[in-house]
Amino acid sequence: MRQIWITRPGGPEVLEIREAADPSPAAGEVRIRVRAIGINFADTMARLGLYPDAPPLPFVPGYEVSGLIDAVGSGVDPARIGERVVALTRFNGYADTVCTLASGALPLAANISFAAGASIPVVWLTAWHMLVHLGNLQKGQRVLVHAAAGGVGTAALQIAKHIGAEVLGTASPGKHARLREMGIAHAIDYRSQDFEAEVMRITEGKGVHIALDAVGGASFKKSYRTLAPTGKLMMFGASAVSTGLGRNLFAAVGTMIGMPIFFPVGLMNTNRGVMGVNMGKLWGEVELLTGYLRDILKLVEAGTFQPIVDLEVPFEQVGKAHERLAARENFGKVVLVVG
Repeated sequence: MRQIWITRPGGPEVLEIREAADPSPAAGEVRIRVRAIGINFADTMARLGLYPDAPPLPFVPGYEVSGLIDAVGSGVDPARIGERVVALTRFNGYADTVCTLASGALPLAANISFAAGASIPVVWLTAWHMLVHLGNLQKGQRVLVHAAAGGVGTAALQIAKHIGAEVLGTASPGKHARLREMGIAHAIDYRSQDFEAEVMRITEGKGVHIALDAVGGASFKKSYRTLAPTGKLMMFGASAVSTGLGRNLFAAVGTMIGMPIFFPVGLMNTNRGVMGVNMGKLWGEVELLTGYLRDILKLVEAGTFQPIVDLEVPFEQVGKAHERLAARENFGKVVLVVG
């Protein structure tokens, strides 16, 4: 099999394709011949050496794949061989062959392409967990979504629209027209506009019921101030620590210094909530995550949700995929396809 390794901290040039023996599925596992691999911002952070949950270098990144089961371990129904699936991986997903828990490999309907399937798990689970499970988003409420044109953003927009909520989102101006086509109520240019002031202007001072913020640093403070009474801030990343293809430790330190501290009395007096989300820390909650994913896949199969694939990149050109994410050029997910 072929795997893509992060060999050392740095730019896309540190990504290296290596050959290895095909793995054999252990008890309770399936082996998947991979057809597509989802690329996530966390992968680029790990490449830069800025992702604390990453294994020691060198390692194979990757959280999500789609493909065909070609072998099963003991305790797994052999009838699953040949099944189209989408699966979660705890790293090691940048490969043309992976083994993973059979319970975490879910059937992928024939009307969902492998590229679309691989684009679903991480971002849709993240958005679903925050809006549906933690946020209890209701019809008529308002949501602020940072990076609305990204993977989590486009998923969150569709989930909120399905529920009947109003979405305000930040994005670069070149992406506003397409976001409007997808149903966003208000697109905010984060480069030239103060999103906090814009949110309060648009909502006539009422604020939003949920704010999804993966920017980090001072953005958390501003997002918190946009909350309505009973509002919830969902903190699920710190993309501000990455400012390009290479490492920028000054940006990382500055982002961390700018992180707010929330005090219990202040939260009680404002009737607001603050929640931290790290899906990587939930990988052991297989029943929870597969329950979410089954619900999401049903709605994708029915055409209610549309996974947004920005670009399909050949496996051998993984550096190109990382460059697109680092430049914030993507609209939706970037996916590696295995030839």
